[in-house]
Order: sequence, then C-alpha cells, then structure tokens
Amino acid sequence: MSADKDEDPRVSGIKSKIRVVPDFPKPGIMFQDITTLLLDSKAFKDAVDLFVERYKDRNISVVAGIEARGFIFGSPIALAIGAKFVPLRKPGKLPGEVISEDYVLEYGKDCLQMHVGAVQPEERALVVDDLIATGGTLCAAMTLLERVGAKVVECACVIELPDLKGRERLKGKPLYVLVESH
Repeated sequence: MSADKDEDPRVSGIKSKIRVVPDFPKPGIMFQDITTLLLDSKAFKDAVDLFVERYKDRNISVVAGIEARGFIFGSPIALAIGAKFVPLRKPGKLPGEVISEDYVLEYGKDCLQMHVGAVQPEERALVVDDLIATGGTLCAAMTLLERVGAKVVECACVIELPDLKGRERLKGKPLYVLVESH
C-alpha cells in the first residue's frame, strides 16, 4: 500500500522535497536523496506523522530502524507510538553480542546486525527504512527479527522504486510507502 494513492495532501509536499541524484553512488543509480526532505521541517514532520497515524493503534512493541536513514524515521515513530527502537546496524557498529544477516542490495552486498536480547519472542515489530529498491535490506531485517521469534507486522519506507520489484521479495509481508519513484 502506498500513501501516494490515498491522495493525502501531505504526500505531494513530501515527494517534492526528495532530490534525485543521477549516477550516485555509481553510474546508472538514480539515488533518492532524503536529506533535502529533512531540511524542510514541515515535510519531515508530515512524513513521520503519516507513519504514526498508521501505526499508533497496531500494538507495535518494536520499531526496527535500518542503518542509517531508517534511524531518522524509525526513532520518532517509536517514541510517538510508545514502542522501543532497535537499531539494525552494519557490522562492527554494535558492542556486545549480535546476530547477523548477509544480503544483496541494488549495488552490492552487505550485512545487518542486531543486539542479542534486544527483541523478545512474540514481540510485534515494524521495520523502517527510507527506501525499498530490490528488497534485500528489508528481507535481511525481517529475517533477523523472525530468527529471535518476533512477528513482523509490516515494513514501512518513505520511498519505493517499484520498477525494481522489491515488494515481491518480502515473503508476503505488507509494505507501506509514502511515495513511489520511477
């Protein structure tokens, strides 16, 4: 599901603040830059508010934010809905015992890690990132959470690149996005 189709007037404001940078980080990639969205406090607040409105009554106990831009949106969502925030980080960034999940993304390979004990079995989790492209990062995040027994309720992203068909890789999990970019 996409907020784009819901005709919420806030969505057009959010979409207008996302800058597309061609050939970054490598040739052929059309990078969706949310830093320009973050510079506009109204558009940034509108983005967070749209997510909060969707999740405030869904009994979410964990908001898992994917490094690094998922932290930006996931943290205020978690605070607003009364959930804990769990960072999903790149290797070597979390002290203590972690579990890891390798994955493939649009332009390379990577790994996500989560602290052991951060999420308990049966907790209801929301996975947050800025963008879904091929779906590899979200799949790795869901796998980490499910390995410890959490129930992933939904994934939420500001931007979807539907041409890359990442939604199809999400094992049937619902995906909510604010804007689509082609």
